[in-house]
Amino acid sequence: MESTLTVTEAARNFSDLINRVVYRGDVAILTRNGKPVARILPEKLGKTTGRELADFWRARLRMPANEAESFDHDLAEIRSEGNRAQRDPWAE
Repeated sequence: MESTLTVTEAARNFSDLINRVVYRGDVAILTRNGKPVARILPEKLGKTTGRELADFWRARLRMPANEAESFDHDLAEIRSEGNRAQRDPWAE
């Protein structure tokens, strides 16, 4: 969605403006004295291909078996923690 607002409105609501651009993909046209002066739009993120990802992992150093086991244990623990119900910090 594209919206038009004055530079003053954008300054007063800058955080909200950035959130709309980042999370909703909105485009904002800023005006001064009724004339467009700037456009704020989301940054296009680059995409990584599967081949690039495979090359990346291939170039990494190999982990010794004991470190790999420890890493696997840590990941399992993290997954277990993530699956537990999170307490609501605002409920207190």
